[in-house]
Amino acid sequence: MERLSSQPEVLAQPADPVLVNDYESFAEAYSAENENSPVNAYYERPAMLALAGDVAGRRVLDAGCGAGPLSAALRDRGAVVTGIDASAAMLALARRRLGDDVALHVVDLNDPLPFDDEAFDDVVGSLVLHYIEDWGPTLAELRRVIRPGGRLIASVDHPFVAYTIQDPRPDYFVTSSYAFDWTFNGRSAPMRFWRKPLHAMTDAFTAAGFRLSTISEPQPDPAARELFPDDFHALSTKPCFLFFVLEAPPEGAVPAASRPATAPF
Repeated sequence: MERLSSQPEVLAQPADPVLVNDYESFAEAYSAENENSPVNAYYERPAMLALAGDVAGRRVLDAGCGAGPLSAALRDRGAVVTGIDASAAMLALARRRLGDDVALHVVDLNDPLPFDDEAFDDVVGSLVLHYIEDWGPTLAELRRVIRPGGRLIASVDHPFVAYTIQDPRPDYFVTSSYAFDWTFNGRSAPMRFWRKPLHAMTDAFTAAGFRLSTISEPQPDPAARELFPDDFHALSTKPCFLFFVLEAPPEGAVPAASRPATAPF
């Protein structure tokens, strides 16, 4: 589920776990804000599409597709897209956008995926993994549905940002939750994410059988310079999101984390 552009107001106390991340209650307002925001439309989505590259003819799972803007862009580039999201309200908006071109399913990424082994060439996870405390089962399922030689392309909150917005600052090396309010269209929505140190992210990827291909900290689309000068400067000079390309090694290949270390000469 993609992130809004507004700066979060950090809560002094954790938000009520029953109420946090309730996209069912604000799907329309969220989707409208997300559509053309500098962070989403001129930074995160262009970066994801650039990392995905040529997707023509590829079977792509959009995991956490929300209202479908990334699914639409991938479809328009020739991909055969399937979208999943935990929010039925967000998927209704995606169906309105995508028509019958994209198969859409209500699926929580904490649960097993309703797809066969090796069903997809690629999976894209746009700003969704940081909603999950334990990445292990989720990544194992994503790895299962990606064919050998396929890819997981994911974006997450940059761990440095999540570390610095809390007061007092937490132990960077500990996985911890943080809560804040999103405010848009005059209403406030309590949210909770999970912050992980970088090494915990990469360890989770390799433990699931992925091979790390790319870590990216991209620049925003130059078109945002005149449209959103303040946001463009912030996105150009401060960390915001972190992007990964993970490969599912071909059959018989040994992931780098499993290879014996080579002694230096």
